[in-house]
Amino acid sequence: MLDVLDTLFGRPGTEDHLTTDDVTTASVEPGRGRPSVALVLGSGAARGFAHIGVIRTLLAHDIVPDIIIGTSMGALVGGCYAYNQLDRLEEWAISLTRRRVISYLDVRLGGSGLINGGRLARLLGESLGTTLIEDLPTRFAAIATEIGTGHEVWLTRGSLSLALRASYALPGVFPPVSIGGRWLVDGALVNPVPVSAARAFGARVVIAVNLDADRFARGATIASHGADPGDAIHPSPTKPGGGFRRLRSMLGAERELKRELVASPARPSFSTVMIESFNIMQDRLTRMRLAGDPPDVHITPRIGHIGWLDFHRAPEAIEIGQAAAEKALDSISESIAELR
Repeated sequence: MLDVLDTLFGRPGTEDHLTTDDVTTASVEPGRGRPSVALVLGSGAARGFAHIGVIRTLLAHDIVPDIIIGTSMGALVGGCYAYNQLDRLEEWAISLTRRRVISYLDVRLGGSGLINGGRLARLLGESLGTTLIEDLPTRFAAIATEIGTGHEVWLTRGSLSLALRASYALPGVFPPVSIGGRWLVDGALVNPVPVSAARAFGARVVIAVNLDADRFARGATIASHGADPGDAIHPSPTKPGGGFRRLRSMLGAERELKRELVASPARPSFSTVMIESFNIMQDRLTRMRLAGDPPDVHITPRIGHIGWLDFHRAPEAIEIGQAAAEKALDSISESIAELR
């Protein structure tokens, strides 16, 4: 497994400096007599593997983006594509099993995140090395959020590995990442599907992949609701247990927390409550942002049945992404032809 990940992105090396300001907004020269095309990849954790299928379909039909903008998992997939390592990323994604996913959860009780993220960060650092965003063959930006100010930060130069880590640093799960004097977390907090960044980069045709579209039917107002007679007024009491049971619980805290993070019990677990709360917030924000700045083509994979932590379902997610992109091919061709 480590051998696969060690070779996932290319040459080894050390992290380099990354600055987060002064985004250049000059238009891209697309070549081949067509307008510049941007591919915007939204957030979605494990659902983000659908982006691989989308990119595969576009490339198969000679639709090559000039600009890649990604948030969270979209930044990870987009950065791999921009670094010409989509094949290796797909190979690694397909190799994931539930057991391997759990092995990455280096739980830390205390600190600024439940998962330290050191195992993933180490693999990214060793694989990406000193790769700089400005050296990528395709123009790329990752979106992050600054803690404290709420600034939307476009990571457009410097260390690619640091930019990806910051963009997927889900609050409460992964700790924030310090880049250029700013503490950054998941970009989905401010811009889950960053069409606005693609426009600012000079793209004439913007193709956006939104992984939360099949959640848009949710969120209706329930105007009248209340407790049923059988609802419990007090929480369930703690089960009695001796000192040995308490000691075993303490020693197994990390293991139980890992199970809690990937399990889906009938009663909402800690991870379910946290992730679903983030989902609801992101859903509302995505609606508002896209209503004010819609893309030219909106690709909406129906992938809501795959959980945020179901990374072991990568093949299914990739297939769903391919199907969604195929449905949008005519719209993409028309948008490009109108501006040719």
